[in-house]
Amino acid sequence: MADDHLLDDDLLIADSGPEAVDAEVRPDDRVDDERHDEENRLKPRFVSAVHDALEAGDKGAVYDLVEPLHAADIADLIELLAPGERAQLAAAISDLMTGDVIAELNDYVREDLMEALPAQAVATIAQQLDTDDAVQLIEDLDAADQAAVMAELEPETREAVSSALAYPEETAGRLMSRHFVAVPEHLTVGDLIDYLREDGDLSHDFFEVFVIDERHHPVGTCALSWVLTTPRNVRLTDVMKRDQTLIPVTMDQEEAALMFQKYALISAAVVDESGRLVGQMTVDDIVHIISEEAGEDALLLSGAGEGDINEPIREAYAARVRWLIANLGTAVLASTIIAFFGAAIEQLVALAVLMPIVASIGGNAGTQTMAVAVRAMATNQLTRSNTRRILWREFRVALLNGGTIAVLIGLAAGFLFSPMMGVVIALAMIINIAVAGLAGVLVPVIFERLDQDPAVASSVFVTMITDSMGFFAFLGLAVALGLASL
Repeated sequence: MADDHLLDDDLLIADSGPEAVDAEVRPDDRVDDERHDEENRLKPRFVSAVHDALEAGDKGAVYDLVEPLHAADIADLIELLAPGERAQLAAAISDLMTGDVIAELNDYVREDLMEALPAQAVATIAQQLDTDDAVQLIEDLDAADQAAVMAELEPETREAVSSALAYPEETAGRLMSRHFVAVPEHLTVGDLIDYLREDGDLSHDFFEVFVIDERHHPVGTCALSWVLTTPRNVRLTDVMKRDQTLIPVTMDQEEAALMFQKYALISAAVVDESGRLVGQMTVDDIVHIISEEAGEDALLLSGAGEGDINEPIREAYAARVRWLIANLGTAVLASTIIAFFGAAIEQLVALAVLMPIVASIGGNAGTQTMAVAVRAMATNQLTRSNTRRILWREFRVALLNGGTIAVLIGLAAGFLFSPMMGVVIALAMIINIAVAGLAGVLVPVIFERLDQDPAVASSVFVTMITDSMGFFAFLGLAVALGLASL
């Protein structure tokens, strides 16, 4: 969020944050950390004490309780309180509500708090944050509040945030940090070390130095460990790593996370459409993305929407009810199949007893395969190039599972009812589990081919297929083999 810092040749660039951070660990910091670890764990009695102090209107007591806490714990405390108490707490500890606290807050909680604060206060907080965190803070505001906050920002920060907001959501351009160190390729290691030591406004956290050409295109990287262990007279071009992973600004955040995972990256350069270096992504950003995407996919598979306990009730209702309605429709389809075989079920009670088992086991088998398929697609292990092979693999696994379950349920049904009933349910079980294996892969793949998130509604359709096929196979075989008639 600050200007590039140039040497005499106008090529040495070190984009740094707005605040100076002292990297030295002071003894009193250790004491505070130890006191925090030992005394403040946000236990129920601690949260109750804060609640009681807020209720009594004793801001001094509230401040004394919260002041020793780490920023992340203050954020957790805010989330633990009821919505009506959060603004009260923020007002009581206003000078403790730093950018670090805001950055740790849940999205919904942060949005509510920001709407309650004046634009100048939000801008002050945004100034303390890295660009990516400031963007996340401002992008959640409505258009009017967003414009008001942007007007209060310093020109440098405003330009950086505006530039980030111009990129689509969940892309590298939105998430990248503009805090990086880049140097021209003609420098020596000694030149670089001298500059890093002399410049007092460098980015605080960086793991490598990017080497650029005259067009500002990255041509290599130098890890700080290499710089510190290489003789001063060696040119950077002789020690730098030329093979580097470049992330386009428009790349989806999940793809960027996969690149970090695949190539074991600590940081990576982000380039614009012309190949110019415009930012970097670091592994701490990726850890957040992976955690967020994994939780999102798990919740989407269940049809629970974002599944955030701080999500407004109306939004939670809207996200969940539509998939419950879809599930109602699929359940009606399964019930229609049962109704078609109603006469057969009336003739043989055993059919009514056993058919839920077929549908249930098939549904579980389909869910297992679907979870594997969705994860494989999310990690780029299942693509167009190997879909057939994975489909054939899962079908064979399903046949083995179906055969094992069929033998067990067939023997039990044969003993309890009749040998022919054992044969019918065994065959139905093999058929349904095999279909479940196919559906568990095909349904997510079809959703992806239609440019839809495969995690969104796969479970609804896989369940429909396994329930319907389970009932149809079991009841149909019973009729076909003469156990009952329509």
